[in-house]
Amino acid sequence: MAKETSDRTTIDLFATETRRGRPRSNPLPRDQQLKINKRNQIQRDRANGLKRIELKVSQDLYDALNQKATASNISRSQLIELILQKQVTN
Repeated sequence: MAKETSDRTTIDLFATETRRGRPRSNPLPRDQQLKINKRNQIQRDRANGLKRIELKVSQDLYDALNQKATASNISRSQLIELILQKQVTN
């Protein structure tokens, strides 16, 4: 198969120089990217006046919260906030 100089479709098929693949979009390793993204998310939440609360629940309660949130078309976090808000105002 001969190389055709006017062929624009497969011009790289017979290229003599090799090109690198897709360049990295971020020079940091993935674990450092995740840490930076998490830190930035926490800073955005603080700037919006949000506070972080962590709690541990059983798998059954977790599944029930997920189902209820999906049925209500809201996030689990929003559902928990609504439940807590109801409890505090009563």
